[in-house]
Amino acid sequence: MRLSKSRFTAGLQCHKRLYLQVHQPELAAEPDKSAQARFEQGIEVGRVARGLFPEGVLVEAEHSELHKALVRTSRLVTDGKAPAVFEATFDHQKVLVRVDVLQRLAKGKRWKLIEVKSSTRMKDYHVPDVAIQRFVLEGLGFSVIPCLMLLNREYIYDGRAYDLTKLFKTEDVTAETDNLIKDVPTEVREQLKMLSKGAAPEVKPGPQCNNPFQCEFFGVCNKPVPADHVSCLPRISEFKLRRLAELGVNSIRDIPSGFPLTEMQQHAFASAVSGKAWFSKELGKTLKELKYPICFMDFETFGPAIPRFAGMSPFDQIPFQWSVHVQRKGRNEVEHYEFLAEDASDPRQAFLKSLMRVLGDTGHIVVYHQPFESGVLASLATCFPEHKSAVNGLQGRLWDLLPVIRSHTYHIDYRGSFSLKDVLPALVPEMTYDGMEVAEGNEAGLAWERMIHGQVDDAEKRRLRTALLAYCEQDTLAMVRLLDVLRAG
Repeated sequence: MRLSKSRFTAGLQCHKRLYLQVHQPELAAEPDKSAQARFEQGIEVGRVARGLFPEGVLVEAEHSELHKALVRTSRLVTDGKAPAVFEATFDHQKVLVRVDVLQRLAKGKRWKLIEVKSSTRMKDYHVPDVAIQRFVLEGLGFSVIPCLMLLNREYIYDGRAYDLTKLFKTEDVTAETDNLIKDVPTEVREQLKMLSKGAAPEVKPGPQCNNPFQCEFFGVCNKPVPADHVSCLPRISEFKLRRLAELGVNSIRDIPSGFPLTEMQQHAFASAVSGKAWFSKELGKTLKELKYPICFMDFETFGPAIPRFAGMSPFDQIPFQWSVHVQRKGRNEVEHYEFLAEDASDPRQAFLKSLMRVLGDTGHIVVYHQPFESGVLASLATCFPEHKSAVNGLQGRLWDLLPVIRSHTYHIDYRGSFSLKDVLPALVPEMTYDGMEVAEGNEAGLAWERMIHGQVDDAEKRRLRTALLAYCEQDTLAMVRLLDVLRAG
């Protein structure tokens, strides 16, 4: 039984999570596509970061060959030749770690311990990752400077060659790890002792289930609840939930008169009691603001950690797809238009030009969560300043459906969420994302990346193309149907 840095940090989140990882991994939910993409992205960033150490040596080893990795690392560290070792492997007090980059300093007497992260800023959960590695290396007698290597959000790719010295930035985290390192030995002992027991520890569900990430065993500890459960109240605080539990109240319908609820929570209560959607009296006035022709618009984007085209920075979004439904005054039918980039070339200019032709110069442009579409348009105006005036015009016509839904409607089946995926089946039951191959924005980005850069045959590319077009069209048609319901309500 031994720990690794990933196991150690899992144990910091929740001892039960660590126990199940080791003893009952079959209970874990299948990793979603987004989690897998983050993992693969981290691998790519780590690989690119090695270019900063051109004479560094990689310790390659499968999980079953970690003893070989330990031996290989020992030789590389002691022979004094390699200026840096990648995936350097060490074992101390039943903790095994693999260091992203171990850089030799001052005749080998000091080292930089570098943890590479596919992030542009240090986050709280990064520090324990470094602290456990520092614990192991210092326990073996190394003098190390613990560091995080992050992507530089200010770096702008010129489209030719990456300047790695500007793409990455390194932060000394000695002070941050000093605050943790003294507690690491005790935590290691407690985790190992816990793992030696015959059953998982009893841990009540709580904030740790989703912090810093949703646990893969979330479903083991958090059983599904009905839509009228008090935990489904929008923006309900832990304090209020505790008070309701003390009162023995589980259903929103049973909340006693006088219990403090926000205005939004009162709307949820009204919907739960009536069993129908709640609509505000001011909704009709708000909808009268809309001017024809009404364009319902949705974008899909992909944000690579390593910038892909000229003018991009880490995690800048590549807009690769749009869908627009157009509703003209006095007509029941809606017209549909769409764009999807289908090769590896820069799609941004074609995306923008084709979009501007369809949207024209007049009428409102309905979106769901305006900051996203407006932000994408702003980035396109920066890249193509000749279109800045036209883009500013488009931004001025945006009309956000999300705050209208949030302020003027509620249905108990929202379950406290105002995302389009939750609102749509509640108000338009005949429309659903269930069964769609691509059913979320993150999935769309991953599907497009696979279609463009994956090792897939022509049939698979056609299948992915069909799935992407169907998903983006569904998003804009959903807004058309939602507006119909709101007008009728």
